[in-house]
Amino acid sequence: MNGDILTAGMKMADLMNRDFTLSGVLERMGLSFGFGDETVGEVCSRAGVNTDTFLLICRVYLSEDYAPSRDVLEHIDLRDVLRYLRLSHTYYEGFAVKNLSESLDALMAPCGDTHKMIIARFFSDYTQELSRHFEYEETVVFPYVEAMLDKDVKDDFSIGQYERHHTDVQEKLDDLKKLIMTYLPRQCDRRLMHGVLSEIFALETDLRKHTMIEDGILSPAVNHLEDLGEGGEAVAPGDKLSSRETEILAAVAQGLLNKEIASKYNISIHTVIAHRKNIARKTGIKTIAGLTAYAIWNNLIEM
Repeated sequence: MNGDILTAGMKMADLMNRDFTLSGVLERMGLSFGFGDETVGEVCSRAGVNTDTFLLICRVYLSEDYAPSRDVLEHIDLRDVLRYLRLSHTYYEGFAVKNLSESLDALMAPCGDTHKMIIARFFSDYTQELSRHFEYEETVVFPYVEAMLDKDVKDDFSIGQYERHHTDVQEKLDDLKKLIMTYLPRQCDRRLMHGVLSEIFALETDLRKHTMIEDGILSPAVNHLEDLGEGGEAVAPGDKLSSRETEILAAVAQGLLNKEIASKYNISIHTVIAHRKNIARKTGIKTIAGLTAYAIWNNLIEM
């Protein structure tokens, strides 16, 4: 479904009926059911939630390749994005991961000690990695964003550091899925196996959307804050590129594809796309040939 047809004037009930996975967005934005015939805008307004932010996150859930423009990002409330991300962390660790752990224990009950140990250790390593990932965001990234919003930044952290160290928390989950589908003993209960795989697929999908929101909304929006001048006015077209945008521009000029750039800087493709849009807006140049010439003229790459 195309997320661009979402509007503040549509009925919230109609939105939930279109794709019930959005009920998770509803909860993590601090909204609740019982909205009757109220519109999306009315429900958000009553709860003190920025409607544009809610609709943007819904669009990410409804489209795999949605990347918001700078104009869209200028109308959202980053505090609502942070609230969404924090409540997502609570959901993952307090519900999804806990339930999956219990389901794995039930599935592995008839297996030998070796199989039990392998799966238990693998899943334990994954949950610890997930916790470290969330802790870094909770203790470093989110407070930095809030300090930016309050114009009270006291350290030299930048969102570029987050982008460079933003790990993919889905890879081990994908491996767990493959281990269960391919290598578990035949005596394992098929019904329980189907249930575990369903939980893994659901968590995997949700985490992918979570990452898209971090890479495609949070990071570029904070990049925009970092680009603001002393007077709080946005950098106009023709003004300087951020350090990360300069790196992306150089990579584009060197002929790297979005996927290759994402791999090189350990960021998502959605983040690369967002940066390329910002580069085009600031430089006024859209073609690869033009960007290559710009990079050479500005000594970003050699002839």
